[in-house]
Amino acid sequence: MTDGNGTVALAFSGGLDTTVCVSLLKEEYGYDEVIGVTVDVGQPDYEFEEAEETAEALGVEQYVVDAKEEFADLCLKAVKANADYQGYPLGTALARPVIAKAILSVAEEEGCDGIAHGCTGKGNDQLRFEAIWRDSDLEVIAPVRELGLTREWENEYAREQGLPVEGGDGGRYSIDTNLWSRSIEGSELEDPAEIPSDDIYKWTENPSGKDPELVEITFEDGEPVAVDGDELGSVELVEQLNEQAGAHGIGRTDMMEDRMLGLKVRENYEHPAATVLLTAHEALEGLVLTQEERQFKAQVDQQWSQKAYEGLVDAPLTGALEAFIDDTNERVTGTVTVKMEGGHCRPVSRESEYAVYSESAASFDEEAITGGITQQDATGVAKYHGFQSRLANDILEDVKAGKPAADGGSEADHDSEE
Repeated sequence: MTDGNGTVALAFSGGLDTTVCVSLLKEEYGYDEVIGVTVDVGQPDYEFEEAEETAEALGVEQYVVDAKEEFADLCLKAVKANADYQGYPLGTALARPVIAKAILSVAEEEGCDGIAHGCTGKGNDQLRFEAIWRDSDLEVIAPVRELGLTREWENEYAREQGLPVEGGDGGRYSIDTNLWSRSIEGSELEDPAEIPSDDIYKWTENPSGKDPELVEITFEDGEPVAVDGDELGSVELVEQLNEQAGAHGIGRTDMMEDRMLGLKVRENYEHPAATVLLTAHEALEGLVLTQEERQFKAQVDQQWSQKAYEGLVDAPLTGALEAFIDDTNERVTGTVTVKMEGGHCRPVSRESEYAVYSESAASFDEEAITGGITQQDATGVAKYHGFQSRLANDILEDVKAGKPAADGGSEADHDSEE
């Protein structure tokens, strides 16, 4: 802890955790000045208004950093990696390194002595922030974790101190929103048996009664560049699809998530655009990549997703994985039409000049295959297919029966005995 006369930069949202941290950094840690840094990764406008009002009420100088483009570019990089964690599209995990870098930059520019966050000691975000910050010379402070605070204690403290608390549904839920996803956790949602009310969702509507809608996504080198033929920047593209897909109730996840520290937690997410783009991208990869590439890339994608979940998007391994991802995605260029209906989306059409596909070879209406290959040529393949498995089963039967099997129990010997 500092002995005073210092300035600390706080990751500031204006919500309960960071509002309480402002007072604690002065009272418990002895800092003379706290500056709040709010990083724009696509949150709704009202969150910035609330953060500004809270900062003003607390007498905190607030810095707002626009990192939407940088974050959107990382999200589209995640699309190339088909990135998800335990079945849901990564969102908060992708935002944290972007936010952490922006806060560190402000802290260093302003000559701060420390840098702080309002994360608990039970979650992932503490690790994601500090993976970036601990590469600096600044003191890293985590009041909520270090003082063992609970949300109930924070609410009571805020009332006693007369602190303004606007974010996070008045402290009932812990909500994190960015361009790519919206997460809701805490309160009654911590009970896995609790059925959430629809009012926890803001991005996705009840899909009942909605007519199906088709949307065409255009990809270049694995990244989406247009919706229904209209070229859009990364931020605008995601925002438009969030609205379109959200109207069909697409992109809701209610799950038990295994965090990095080993805790299992109940999480609720909304991610309409991410769901559509990941669905479309995977469909296009299925058209243009070979079977071997798809099988190996699934392993690469899983490793990239794990590193991203950990907040380690700059790790050497991540960069090495991206080299393979970028190379294979040079051919992931084309269009995919996705049908949005009843809270779900699925690809219904895909086109690419790189398609590893021959309609005549695959058609049941054509006798020949291609390149002089005929259907009859498959007979030899069919004879060999499963040969080793049949051989192993025959040997096992012979051994169980106490019969010696000549020549390793070959099928020829087995047949001659019959």
